[in-house]
Amino acid sequence: MQKLLIYSKDKTIKNLVFPILIVGLIFAFLIDLVLGSINIPIYEVINILLGQEPEKMTWTNIILKFRLPKALTATLAGAALGVSGLQMQTLFKNPLAGPFVLGISSGASLGVALVVLTATTTTQTLLVEWGVIGDLGLVIAASIGAASVLGIMLVVSHRVQDTMTLLILGLLFGYATSAIVSILLQFSSQERIQNYLMWTFGSFAGITWRQLTILTPVILLGLLVAVLLSKPLNALLLGESYARSLGSTVQHTRLFVISSASILAGAITAFCGPIAFLGVAIPHLCRNIFYTSDHRILIPGVAIMGAILALIADLFSQFWGSQMVLPLNAITALLGTPVVTWVILRRNSQKFPT
Repeated sequence: MQKLLIYSKDKTIKNLVFPILIVGLIFAFLIDLVLGSINIPIYEVINILLGQEPEKMTWTNIILKFRLPKALTATLAGAALGVSGLQMQTLFKNPLAGPFVLGISSGASLGVALVVLTATTTTQTLLVEWGVIGDLGLVIAASIGAASVLGIMLVVSHRVQDTMTLLILGLLFGYATSAIVSILLQFSSQERIQNYLMWTFGSFAGITWRQLTILTPVILLGLLVAVLLSKPLNALLLGESYARSLGSTVQHTRLFVISSASILAGAITAFCGPIAFLGVAIPHLCRNIFYTSDHRILIPGVAIMGAILALIADLFSQFWGSQMVLPLNAITALLGTPVVTWVILRRNSQKFPT
């Protein structure tokens, strides 16, 4: 029976991976606070975080009101999308599965579009007045949309065994949801259309502390469920029959995986827009860093690596010293495309997962 092992021959290197990743995360987080339209010295950033007065008081507002919430959002988004992609790749036994590729992000986008584009003026006013309740409504709508598409793909995956066919169907579902959104856009006001289109570009900016009080516990809940699913996911890698022989209820595992992946992808999509490629690329990077398919190692590894790459993407989306900001999806596509291309070219020489 095939076992889940770390294949790295040098255990010292293996034991250093997590500390290196954590240091990398701290460094990327601080740099994301330092660089922007106004560059702030790193020692001043640290002083502000420690509650001390900086050289310029305006720097305190920039860090605490804008950059710190943005960096925290990027950290949560990268971790959530990476873990969501890992779960779907295991569930579908498909190396190219991910929130964006299989149409999950499109389903979440449809949920948000139905709320944003079809709400009446009175409803829009109530959502603004309700504040946190309105934000939670967007998360619920996005999660329901993501879960609906993921559930359909799960049913289809039992009847379609070919990987490429499944990916094509996922793209078709994505096109279908995009078509519905396009129809909704035709009947919406110019202001709502503009707001929705800006949202589709993706961004970690603009998230307030109030919104983080909703986003943070939702993401932590989804990550907690993913951690608790580590052993069942390992069992699924070895086949459903083997999983049942270990006492794992496959149907319950699928349900919890769908719930966790939908919450993670849906919440991030609701607040940050549909972020492409991170969910596909990050799990593959971690498998090659840790040389393992053990989810007890991969889930925390993917969460940290995802946070690092999301912070790097946020850094590259900014013109340092300028007010200009590039669409986040353009940067994640440039970062993720080489990894996805490498996976496709590598599939003929190595099976997935092992």
